[in-house]
Amino acid sequence: MESYKDLIVWKKSMLLVKEIYNLVKLLPQEEIYVLSSQMRRAAISIPSNIAEGYDRRSTREYINFLSISRGSNSELQTQLYICVELGFLNEQQIQTSIALTKEVSKMLNALLNKLSNNI
Repeated sequence: MESYKDLIVWKKSMLLVKEIYNLVKLLPQEEIYVLSSQMRRAAISIPSNIAEGYDRRSTREYINFLSISRGSNSELQTQLYICVELGFLNEQQIQTSIALTKEVSKMLNALLNKLSNNI
């Protein structure tokens, strides 16, 4: 692979960012500086850390950044469920985002396992 942009997990996480940006538009105005802002930051963190880790000089650093991506992914998934619990969104509205977070999680876990076995 020539670039992190060739990674399917990076591409999927970029789709997730777009999905989240569209979804937070449905949140109440009073959540613009709290929940929606936090959701956007968590979503952005996923592909950003994949990219940063990819371009680091060591596998250990790459693993660290992928772990941060995985944490941000779990954070985002939790925030989506919080939106449902608070009545801001319903299960149907978050369905695509949740599916993407699960897919990204599996891909990150697979990549982490592969890299961990090679050090």
